[in-house]
Amino acid sequence: MFLSVFDMFKVGIGPSSSHTMGPMVAAARFLDLMRASPFDFAGVRASLHGSLAFTGVGHATDRATILGLAGFRAETYDAEAAEAALARIARTRTLSPDGLGSLRFDPGADLVFDYDRALPGHANGMALMATDAQGDVILRQVYYSVGGGFVLSEEELAAGKATDEGPPVPYPFKTAAEMLDMARASGKSIAAMKRDNEVSRGCAVSVARGTARLWQVMNDCIERGLAADGVLPGGLGVKRRAGAIHRALLAERGTNLSAPHTINDWISTYAMAVNEENAAGGQVVTAPTNGAAGVLPATLRYYLDHVPGAAPGHVEDFLLTAAAIGGLVKFNASISGAEAGCQAEVGSASAMAAAGLCAVMGGTPEQVENAAEIALEHHLGMTCDPVRGLVQVPCIERNGLGAIKAVSAASLALRGTGDHFVPLDACIETMRQTGQDMHDKYKETSLGGLAVNVPNC
Repeated sequence: MFLSVFDMFKVGIGPSSSHTMGPMVAAARFLDLMRASPFDFAGVRASLHGSLAFTGVGHATDRATILGLAGFRAETYDAEAAEAALARIARTRTLSPDGLGSLRFDPGADLVFDYDRALPGHANGMALMATDAQGDVILRQVYYSVGGGFVLSEEELAAGKATDEGPPVPYPFKTAAEMLDMARASGKSIAAMKRDNEVSRGCAVSVARGTARLWQVMNDCIERGLAADGVLPGGLGVKRRAGAIHRALLAERGTNLSAPHTINDWISTYAMAVNEENAAGGQVVTAPTNGAAGVLPATLRYYLDHVPGAAPGHVEDFLLTAAAIGGLVKFNASISGAEAGCQAEVGSASAMAAAGLCAVMGGTPEQVENAAEIALEHHLGMTCDPVRGLVQVPCIERNGLGAIKAVSAASLALRGTGDHFVPLDACIETMRQTGQDMHDKYKETSLGGLAVNVPNC
């Protein structure tokens, strides 16, 4: 099994990888399908189902779908151009994607939130349709946004399409047990095996440059979040807090006002900065999702800024190790909140961050696996219940606590020998089963939990 670090970590836009980036990716794929078709098209339509319907407005799924059908892509997203395009589409009721001419599209009539009919493959389902001059549908494709910006067509999902379609890699571990066996047999670290896998599909220079860029985008997101103030969009009136907390922490440095546990505030602030940016629709990196995008950057920033002896040269090992763990979770369970609750998002992110931190602090492969297990274990059962469908409450603070758990998990693992009672594989399987048993109202629908027990306005 091979899932590239550049698939696990993707540069995109907020507020959601599954509800914003995924629909945009699906729309781009549908445009390509239309371009390859012999038909003459006059219009397009879309219907959103399941979680994409219930929390679609709060997650900007409608905007993302429209922009995707207009030809916008997450990796090259231009916010100013997007706003101008949305205004133009609302005024003219037409889309003009490259190579397809002018297409009828009325945002109020041709984008439907279907709350009553879920699609069978996944909670995040959407149908895209192209019509002829009479308005009859002549091309239709169902897509599923399966978490972290990954999208599968109805046919791909039914066929059990693997994430890996390339040639064999040197270390094709599908489980944590296989990963540890290969590490012992080769004498290599998890990061070294993951690097060899990546290089076998590309080159060492591209891996180094690519991971450096990922960290640059992550860190830039932290900096923007720390510099920003104001109220987040969406109507809840949630104020940005990361900047004010950061300024207070800087002012307390070197004074007797700073308590030993203040390091937790630093970690939380880094994470909150990212997720406030995400909530505002800014550029983030899926890690493994947008809703959990703050955990890993906060943990890595903590390592670089607060751990004696930390070296920027270790960033690549951190990200490669984290990606290896994230791949195991995605392959054997889920990273989708709509499929398994927030345990699959923040829980997975915390496990990935704990593994990365443990690795760069000298942990053995066994200790790294232990760190990931500790972090994931203590997120089991966590629901996804965003208030008003916005990725703000409880999501922003939850990332801060996920990062703190990651640091604690790595520290506990480093204090041990790597021997522990619950294997990571068992924890991942437990998370899968728990997500399967979890009621749908606790899986990113905003129909249960905090979403219905606190005021929405």
